[in-house]
Amino acid sequence: MNQIKQRLLHLHRSEQASWTTILRILKFDPTLNSLYQLTPMELHEKIKLPFEKVKKLYNDLQSITIASMLEQYKSQNIQCISIFDDLYPSLLKQISNPPWVLYAKGNIELLGHSRMVAVVGTRYPTYYGRTITNSLVQSLISYDFVTISGLAKGIDALVHHYTLQHSGKTIAILGSGFQHIYPKENQSLASIVMNDGLMLSEYPPNREPRKWQFPERNRIISGLSLGTVVVEAKEKSGSLITADLALEQNREVFAVPGPINSECSRGTNLLIQQGAKLVLNPEDIVTEFQMKIV
Repeated sequence: MNQIKQRLLHLHRSEQASWTTILRILKFDPTLNSLYQLTPMELHEKIKLPFEKVKKLYNDLQSITIASMLEQYKSQNIQCISIFDDLYPSLLKQISNPPWVLYAKGNIELLGHSRMVAVVGTRYPTYYGRTITNSLVQSLISYDFVTISGLAKGIDALVHHYTLQHSGKTIAILGSGFQHIYPKENQSLASIVMNDGLMLSEYPPNREPRKWQFPERNRIISGLSLGTVVVEAKEKSGSLITADLALEQNREVFAVPGPINSECSRGTNLLIQQGAKLVLNPEDIVTEFQMKIV
C-alpha cells in the first residue's frame, strides 16, 4: 500500500474529514504529506474549516499511528479500497461525489463484476412483495447478476437472504461502520453476507449509525448498479430516494406495480406514473441492459 493511500485512510477515519474537506486538502496537497507538517492554524488557513474542527481533525491524526490503524483493519479482516485504486468500481467513480474510501469485508472480486443491479423496497413488505422479491432475485441470478441492497429491514434484507439462499452473489451497503451493524436484528445476516458475498461501507469501522448516513449510503447502492429496482415502497420512502439518485446518476429505474389500494405500492405506482420502467417479469430488466453488459 503506497503512502498516499495510507495517509488518505488515516485522514478518512476522522469525523471532521467530510467529503468536501478531503477534496479541499487533496487540491492543495495531492500527497497529503502536509497533514503532518502544518500546524492546526496553518491547516485552518488552507482548508477554511472552522478552527475548532481543524483542531479535532489534528487531534484525530495524532491519536493513532498509521501503522496501528492498518494493523487494526488487518486484524478485523477489513480491506480498504481508495478511489485511486484499480479495484475501485468504475461505475461508482462516475457519480458526483464518489466515496473516497470503501471498507470491505468478503469477496472483493465482486466489485469487478459487470452485471450489478440494486433491488430495494419497504421495511414492511406484504406477502406479495416478499414473493415478488424472491422471484426477481432468482431470475436475476440466472442471468448472472449480482444483487445490491442496503441490509435494511424488509425488502433489502430479503434481497440478500434470497440471493444467498439460491447460491447467488450479493453486495450489502451499510450506513455505518462494521462494528455497528444496523439494524441489530440483521447481524446474523450480515455475518453470512461477509462470508458468502461482500459487505461495503464508506464509513470507518467504528462509525456509529446516524440518521443522515442512510440517505447518503443510498447513492452507493444506486451508483454501483446499472439500474435500481423498487419492489414495494410507500409514498415517502428511502427507496424512492435511491430511485431519485439513480436517475441523477443516469441509471435505469424500474418499479414493480401493485394494487392501487395498497399503501406499500403507492410509491412504486407513482414511480411508474413518473416514467420508471414497469416490471412485469425479470426479462423487462435484463433487456434494458443487453447493450451495456458483457
